[in-house]
Amino acid sequence: MKVSDFDYFLPQELIAQKPLYPRDASRLLVLDRRTGKIEHRQFPNIVAYFRPGDVLVLNDTRVIPARLYGRRKDSGGKIEVVLVKRLSTSEWEVLVKPGKRARIGTEIIFGEGELEAKILDRTEVGGRILKFFYGGIFEEILDKLGTMPLPPYIKEQLKDKERYQTVYSRVEGSSAAPTAGLHFTPELLSLIEESGIEIVKLLLHVGLGTFRPVTANNVEDHVMHSEYYEVNEETAERINNARKKGGRVIAVGTTTVRTLETVAQRGEVSPGKGWTDIFIYPGYQFKVVDVLVTNFHLPKSTLLMLVSAFAGVENIKNAYKTAVENRYRFFSFGDAMLII
Repeated sequence: MKVSDFDYFLPQELIAQKPLYPRDASRLLVLDRRTGKIEHRQFPNIVAYFRPGDVLVLNDTRVIPARLYGRRKDSGGKIEVVLVKRLSTSEWEVLVKPGKRARIGTEIIFGEGELEAKILDRTEVGGRILKFFYGGIFEEILDKLGTMPLPPYIKEQLKDKERYQTVYSRVEGSSAAPTAGLHFTPELLSLIEESGIEIVKLLLHVGLGTFRPVTANNVEDHVMHSEYYEVNEETAERINNARKKGGRVIAVGTTTVRTLETVAQRGEVSPGKGWTDIFIYPGYQFKVVDVLVTNFHLPKSTLLMLVSAFAGVENIKNAYKTAVENRYRFFSFGDAMLII
């Protein structure tokens, strides 16, 4: 299967540069994956497609201000660091720019020197291992010096940092937001519960896989980076009970899908925590996810491959073509898609 099969034309002006207010003001393209039928709605209309007894699964990870701007200690040259994965109390796997000047042994100063780092090693995928040196609490220093790691296609500055967090975000650790959840408001979530739909939460910290382009020619040759997940016993039990009673599992976002499919065994969800590098592309047989709430994804991305596996390649191609024709807003701050 060729990566080029997952390319599509997207006018640059359709890439959303800022979030809408209120959160649920976005449009909603509804795709029936069995018939290919498409409907155009507004996001609050999503409740009409849910049934009493369904279970809505959210990822309650919270984005950290993972982008740091520093300078090399020897030359004063500028260097940008994005935190990707915490390896120990003071060591992180990171992305660096410019990479050519980020050699092993390079020392970096951030802010007025309240945070320093040294490059210890390179990673197989072009990242670096950094050891940080600081006094006090790392998270407090990061909150002061770091900025939200918005994707490179967003050129405008984000005025309200909370708009790159879901309203239910709780556990800090992500390098990017689970963007399908950005559309939900507390009021909409209350309405969903009042309609007889259960809401449960799991955790997956979004990491390097979100930033990493697919460079292989063949889909099967791409290697996913691992990301940390947690599914507790209560969440697993409530999902399994809902399914036994005929309820559907509605996953909010591809991160939720990947977590659920990681812990699914013989049609049931098992509690657990660890690291997952699951790669879902066409041909994959889904074990527990029945409905997907998602955004519109980048061409040739692993996320586009995942939704193509869920809804069918031709259905997704047609849905994206329709979305472009109807001027939907794309990517992180863009409009939403419901696949039923």
